Amino acid sequence: MMPEHQEPYLLEMTDIEKSFPGVKALDHAKLQLRAGTVHALMGENGAGKSTLMKCLFGIYTRDGGTITMNGKPVTFISPRDALDNGVAMVHQELNQVLRRNVMENVWLGRFPTTKLGTVDTRRMYADTKAVFDRLEIDVDPKQIIGELSVSKRQMVEIGKAVSYDAKILVLDEPTSSLTEDEVEHLFRIMNRLTAEGVGIIYISHKMDEILRISDDVTIMRDGQWIDTKPAKELTKAEIIRLMVGREMNNQFPPKNNQIGEVLLDVRNLSGRYEPTCHDVTFQLHRGEVLGVAGLVGSRRTELLNTLFGYFTKGGGEVAMEGKQISNSTTAEARKNGFALITEERRATGIFGENSILFNSIIANVDNYGKPLLNNRKMVKDTDWVIDSIKVKTPSRKTLIKSLSGGNQQKVIIGRWLLTQPDVLLLDEPTRGIDVGAKYEIYQLILNLAEEGKGVMMVSSEMPELLGICDRILVMSNGRLAGIVERGRDFGDIPGEQETIMALAAKYV
Repeated sequence: MMPEHQEPYLLEMTDIEKSFPGVKALDHAKLQLRAGTVHALMGENGAGKSTLMKCLFGIYTRDGGTITMNGKPVTFISPRDALDNGVAMVHQELNQVLRRNVMENVWLGRFPTTKLGTVDTRRMYADTKAVFDRLEIDVDPKQIIGELSVSKRQMVEIGKAVSYDAKILVLDEPTSSLTEDEVEHLFRIMNRLTAEGVGIIYISHKMDEILRISDDVTIMRDGQWIDTKPAKELTKAEIIRLMVGREMNNQFPPKNNQIGEVLLDVRNLSGRYEPTCHDVTFQLHRGEVLGVAGLVGSRRTELLNTLFGYFTKGGGEVAMEGKQISNSTTAEARKNGFALITEERRATGIFGENSILFNSIIANVDNYGKPLLNNRKMVKDTDWVIDSIKVKTPSRKTLIKSLSGGNQQKVIIGRWLLTQPDVLLLDEPTRGIDVGAKYEIYQLILNLAEEGKGVMMVSSEMPELLGICDRILVMSNGRLAGIVERGRDFGDIPGEQETIMALAAKYV
């Protein structure tokens, strides 16, 4: 239990309940946030963390329970209502107007105006610059936000939240796309805000971060409050036990995949348009999990997008089992047995307003008959995705946007497995996913390798790369800096980490 607290909590959520058709998302959940502290909110995907915060932020209307700020009852009817009352939230999945510039995104819905009623762009620039300077965010307010990296866009969102002078700041997986330096920068911002009395609710699955940055930790499971403890009293093993309700000693499944013949032979691959990859040469074998490491800006994503035909190839050759292929379009890549799971689920992965059935079968729709689709076969394949990949959902008709991030990711993986690919390209496949769901996705990846598929996996998490990959390809500023060969001992070997980081900085 929490230590005795004399002053009213900055925020107190008590007996919060929320149900959706077929599922009770919150069951007497609670949270107590002290001013000037970082309170971590942890649990598996589907535990109810984001739902609880959406009830606070006015996105959902709670079915029961009370919320108080500084001892006074509050109910926010919309996110704008919450923002106007000092509660800001930075969502895991960014929701920005990509074709507008940074400062317009920061002040969207509250543009400063001149005496004539027109938008005061000069003041908007100055106000944005002032916020960014205060937080040491190095982003040009006039730059089109869609041209920024995911990490910089995330920092813009944090700046936007701070611009509301919020007293409560909710950060949902804020470091999922940040480099180590950017994480340190974020922690400096958090320390500055808590020193000013801001209370921060910090949702993350990265336990080292939680134990380092948090004052208090609340664990949720299946929509219920499980425990709240000071962070200094917790260990990783205790957090995992509370999250999953069982001991979890092995972070990664055992590897039984056997490396076979060359499946993919890539020679001097380059993209046509910057930013892109340059002169990348490597081979991917059947049964192999090939990791792709590198710093933000290393063009890891660009490499996968060029292989999949989403980005235009500028030069080089790609051969599959000795046969030259072009993959000039994504449709051609799919026909050649490629599948791509993108980094940003919400922007380029899911069709949020559609059902799980639609999201499961959409990449394989040509196989369900023309001109009339075979509904029985689509239902059968969707049920296979739900059952075989353990998707937690009330039904196949449920809108995918209502699922947790981990379950959304499982549906996307299932979608591509239905196409029976030979080469699976994964871009940050476990981003924002809890430890239990990560294990299940690792097992899926290794199962594919055991079936003789070739898997390429981009990841920013070093333990993940070391834990399940056979070799690690290291990118640096668009170029291949080297390939780290792995033994069959998949322990956490510091020497290999140092080698990978040195290669990642080779062309920076």
